[in-house]
Amino acid sequence: MAQNLSGYHRALDMFEGLVAGVSPDGWDAPSPCAGWTARDVAGHVTGGQHLVRALAAEDPVPDVSHDPSRFVPGDVLMSWRTARKECTAALTPDALKAPIPFGALGHLPLADYLEAYILEPLVHAWDLAQATGQPSHLDPDLVHHAFATAQVVSAPLRAKGQLAPPLP
Repeated sequence: MAQNLSGYHRALDMFEGLVAGVSPDGWDAPSPCAGWTARDVAGHVTGGQHLVRALAAEDPVPDVSHDPSRFVPGDVLMSWRTARKECTAALTPDALKAPIPFGALGHLPLADYLEAYILEPLVHAWDLAQATGQPSHLDPDLVHHAFATAQVVSAPLRAKGQLAPPLP
């Protein structure tokens, strides 16, 4: 089992840099995610930190796709940083070893789940960059890793209507 979460943290760092780069009046900009604003995208990924923390604590996980802006009321960057700090604190060695449900794949140790989870902040970093007119300099190693994960998880998500068709 991999305990090295450097890719996960690098993806979160990249996302945080984009959140920090949004102007105060940029949060209502439409994003590439149908029906979502830049604030919704930031809320979804911030909600993901609440989800990971809940998995680590064996608590009920929040729905991060319904009304995602609720995770970032007011100061988006402060909401993000608070959620990230709380999530990081929950990622103890024991929590990282704990098996968590992972759809059709059964149960995976949380650390392995987080390796696959890199896809989430990476994809939404691009979405946030597009919505707010920021450059999207994605880490090529993370993109390679996320693309491999996407090949595994995309078909079932598209079949459920939870993922749009691929972009060229």
